Amino acid sequence: MSINWYLMVSAIVFSVGVGGVLTRRNPLVILLCLELMLNAANLALVGFSRMHGNHDGQVFALIVMVVAACEVAVGLGLIVALYRRRLPIDVDELRELQG
Repeated sequence: MSINWYLMVSAIVFSVGVGGVLTRRNPLVILLCLELMLNAANLALVGFSRMHGNHDGQVFALIVMVVAACEVAVGLGLIVALYRRRLPIDVDELRELQG
């Protein structure tokens, strides 16, 4: 399989993630779209790793997946804490809570 296919699928998945982050206001959907973007980058890393015949890109992709899982755990914890305190979960309204 050529690297072009990996990069094309990676670009499509990344574009869907960027579109979701820019258009949605629900923090849970934004987290899911960020995960899509990270997985697209992982797919590109694995494709380049396979093209060059080494495993460095695959190891780095695994590390990125671990960091992404930690990010989701923290993000979901924040969303649950906001929901329990009955604070608004709209992203535009959360920006006004600075202080």
